[in-house]
Amino acid sequence: MAAEEGVVIACHTKEDFETHMNKAKESGKVVIIDFTASWCGPCRFIAPVFAELAKKHIGAFFLKVDVDELKEVAEKYNVEAMPTFLIIKDGAEAEKVVGARKDDLQNAIVKHVGSAAAAASSASA
Repeated sequence: MAAEEGVVIACHTKEDFETHMNKAKESGKVVIIDFTASWCGPCRFIAPVFAELAKKHIGAFFLKVDVDELKEVAEKYNVEAMPTFLIIKDGAEAEKVVGARKDDLQNAIVKHVGSAAAAASSASA
């Protein structure tokens, strides 16, 4: 399955996650991972925001990992609170945003992925 641009890809197996991570690395794209849990209120609050960010930043891979489903992956990245957003650049952790902090998440994505719209709006501010 090809990674779709502008969508959040839910990873349900470790293999699925590794496949998407490898595709991103091969294509040189930044990966933004949403570590979430079905029982987490703030996770449900931020999910539509994360989906909107995926639509705006089509030059990156947006992955969603349920920490209860993929404990190994969550442990690998030392995820201790939900939601945790990780930005992976060139296979390495570039930034981590813990909590449903929309502005911090958006700023981190713009910083690492870039956005013409964001640059234009900050220039006029």
